[in-house]
Order: sequence, then structure tokens, then C-alpha cells
Amino acid sequence: MPDQTPSLVLKTDLPFPAFTRGKVRDVYDLGNELLIVTSDRISAFDVVLPCGIPNKGEVLTQISALWFERTAGIVPNHLLAYGPDALPETLQGDLSLHWRTSRVRKTEPILVECVARGYLSGSLWSAYRKAVPSEGKVEVWGFDLPAGLKESEALPEPIFTPTTKAAVGHDESITFSQMADQIGRELAEELRRLTLELYTSGDHHARQHGFVIADTKVEFGMLDGKVMLIDELLTPDSSRFWDISTYHPGRSQPSYDKQPVRDYLQGLCDDGKWNKEPPGPVLPDDVVKATTHRYVTVFERLFGRKLRTA
Repeated sequence: MPDQTPSLVLKTDLPFPAFTRGKVRDVYDLGNELLIVTSDRISAFDVVLPCGIPNKGEVLTQISALWFERTAGIVPNHLLAYGPDALPETLQGDLSLHWRTSRVRKTEPILVECVARGYLSGSLWSAYRKAVPSEGKVEVWGFDLPAGLKESEALPEPIFTPTTKAAVGHDESITFSQMADQIGRELAEELRRLTLELYTSGDHHARQHGFVIADTKVEFGMLDGKVMLIDELLTPDSSRFWDISTYHPGRSQPSYDKQPVRDYLQGLCDDGKWNKEPPGPVLPDDVVKATTHRYVTVFERLFGRKLRTA
């Protein structure tokens, strides 16, 4: 059963064959299906920290489930059930698992990360600043963007910027042509279309509830020859949420995700107290509480309901 303190699950050891154990999710093999338990583990700078963020796994599970439901008309997804309905009968008495668990179809993952960006931020902003303008345009990652854009400014239209899917370490940006060479042009074009449609639909909904989605990452798999949306969808772990009320181009934006964790750890690095190598430091209580608050706020504002917890 899970190693836990109240409202915190860092690791599970369920009586099923292990499929994978990632930075956040413990996945178990049920044959043609997978059981996914989303823990409260948190990583930063590719290091899983020794402490967790209470309710984080419950937010990620429930927010993905509701987005999967909203976007099923765009593309089928792997979700079969979540919450208590996802659990085998022998585990239904374990309340800590109830709202952080989902049962999904097993697919063949497509080994590309599909990223949609609607705003000039993060690595795209870094690349844009280094590029040399020509004839009023700036070429970045194969896209001609207008010269003179500010940090965090909206792009003329969302763009698709795929990356590799690294088993360890960092994902690396690739061009659409490289993606097409890897998985085939027809499939690459379909994934680009679906990614941009999911992003546009999600951002439209988020704007009605006070958020901008700056960018997002989605993953796909294949089942019976058809594309299926897998993993998570439009969560604070896979997307950058900005509050519309404080959004102002020309600077970096506060994000409703693990930004308090990154800020704290970067401060330790700047002071020479950590070198971004394992083991990571324990987070102070105020950083943990601030991060939980951001995750829960995203869920409850987007969907107008209280988070279900153990």
C-alpha cells in the first residue's frame, strides 16, 4: 500500500506487475489495460525531490479526466475510468488511491512529444532573442515570426514545435520535417493538426475562466491502427497557465504550476547550496503550500468544482 502521510502519496506498491515508474506516475500492467496511480512526487531540473506536493496527483488525474471528456470529439483518448471506478475491488477500500487513479487502454506510444505554443515564452523566447531579424521577420525553429515581439506576447497564430521523447534527461526540439522522417509524414500531419486543435480548444475554455494557456505538451499512441490521446492533458505539469488579470507582455509571467519550487531551488543554486544533482533538497512548508494552492486553483477555476480528495 502507499507510503504516505495525510494527503500525501509518494510511492505505491500494488499487487500487479509494474509497467513503468516515472517521475510522477506509477503504472501497473493489467493485460490490455493499465492502472495509473499519479503520485504527489515533484521533480525540478530533472531531479525528483524527496518531498511531495499534497493533492498534486489528485489534481493531475481529475483535470486530465475532465479535459479528456471535453475533447473526446476532437480525438479519442485512452481513459476508461478514473476515481474509485478505476480501482479493482480489492483496492477500493484504500481511500488514498481513489481520486489519483485511472484505468486506461494500453496503446503503442508514438515517441514524439507534441507541443503547441501560443505565446513567446520559455525556450522559444530564448531562441527568438538570439535570432537576427531580416526584412521585418525573425526565423525561429523554421517559423517566420514578426520582429519586435515582446516576451510573453501572443504569437500571430499558435505553432507546433515537436520534441524528442527522451527516456532520461531533456527532450530536444526537432523540426516538423525531422518528425515526419521519424514517424511518417501523414501521421506527423495528423498529430500536428490534433495538437493545435486541442490547444486552441483548451485555451478558449481557459480564457472563459480567467486563464491563458501559453503552451502545452500532449502525447499520442496507436491502438488498432488509430491515433489515440494518452498520458495527461492540459494539466499544470504539461502546460503553462497564466492568470489573465495579471498577464502583461514584456516580462516573464507568474505560472500556476511548480514555479514556487523552481524559484526556491534556483535561489539555492545561485547561493551555491545545490548543484541541480541528486539528491534534491527538502522544500520548506511555505513553498509546498504555495505550490499545492496553484495546482488546486487551476483545477477549481477551470471546472467550477471542488477537487475530490482522500
